[in-house]
Amino acid sequence: MVNLADVTAAPSPDLLTPDNAMMLFVDHQPQMFFGSGSGDRTSIINGTVGLAKAARLFDVPTVITTVAAESFSGPVLPQLLEVFPDARPIDRTTMNAWEDPALVDAVKATGRSKIVIAGLWTEVCLVLPVLSALDQGYEVYVVGDASGGVTPAAHEHAMQRMLAAGAVPVTWVQVLLELQRDWARATTYDGVMEIVKANAGAYGLGVVYAKHFIGAHAAG
Repeated sequence: MVNLADVTAAPSPDLLTPDNAMMLFVDHQPQMFFGSGSGDRTSIINGTVGLAKAARLFDVPTVITTVAAESFSGPVLPQLLEVFPDARPIDRTTMNAWEDPALVDAVKATGRSKIVIAGLWTEVCLVLPVLSALDQGYEVYVVGDASGGVTPAAHEHAMQRMLAAGAVPVTWVQVLLELQRDWARATTYDGVMEIVKANAGAYGLGVVYAKHFIGAHAAG
């Protein structure tokens, strides 16, 4: 039974904040997108970019990694590098990013215990580092709509495997709004609205619609 005397207006430590989370983007590369068939690839790109913008807005430490960029998979998604123009993606030979010492060192260097991760393909280059990070004590949040597998079944089965191991499923808009959490936070409010309008589909269109009429009434 809850002791009402102990109830406060404090956030749960389970929540993602700009101070406890880092983001990891795994293998958002052309060859990996070519083979993705679990969902609309344009939507995955949109979700990836929206998530990246959230990281930039809230100054969340971010690591980008690629696999065999020069020999097979190609360069990292250009739209992702537009958000982080100074990023230097960590290229690997390992399918499991967590088996690359440079990648693990980069994650450790952030000093964060919560990893927000998205990647291609869900059933290989996403599930493997997620399981490894969980095993080493990290809390891992898998962004399902910024990730994709070869088939719908491959994506879904990999998600189930990660969840069974303790990962938390999230969407990119969920991460964005969890980082904001209070509309009174004026320093990031406008930035959140710009991301929503650009990347959140019908939700963003609703914001445009509402502002149009609010502005019209204010002008009148």
